Amino acid sequence: MASRLNPYIQFKSEARPAMEFYQGVFGGEVAKNTFKEFGSGHGPQDDDLLMHAQLETPSGFTLMAADTPQGMPYNPGDNISISLSGDGDELRGYYEKLSADGGKVTVPLEKQMWGDEFGMVTDKFGISWMVNIAAS
Repeated sequence: MASRLNPYIQFKSEARPAMEFYQGVFGGEVAKNTFKEFGSGHGPQDDDLLMHAQLETPSGFTLMAADTPQGMPYNPGDNISISLSGDGDELRGYYEKLSADGGKVTVPLEKQMWGDEFGMVTDKFGISWMVNIAAS
């Protein structure tokens, strides 16, 4: 799998209608997973919120989104990240370089409940990056 870079938008609780809207704009298919499916919400109000949604369009665009579970901050204006996804060492290198020289690790790069390695870092310029390395 080649590495990919795409936007990841965080919503308060509107990820589902937003992704349906973007699907209407760009076409393609939306894959959705709720917090309940992964058993990772912070209460029953989170069950039907989207933990992850991904739109793949016929033009080759990828747009990802999620809702904010209760107890986690939602800051309009700070609600978009850049996502890197793919395989192995190349992405680990990006993660290390983004977190160096004034960057801040917000989620350590480690195996997650969905089987992939995942981590988050805010670079020295304040840009939020998400790195997802596919399970082998």
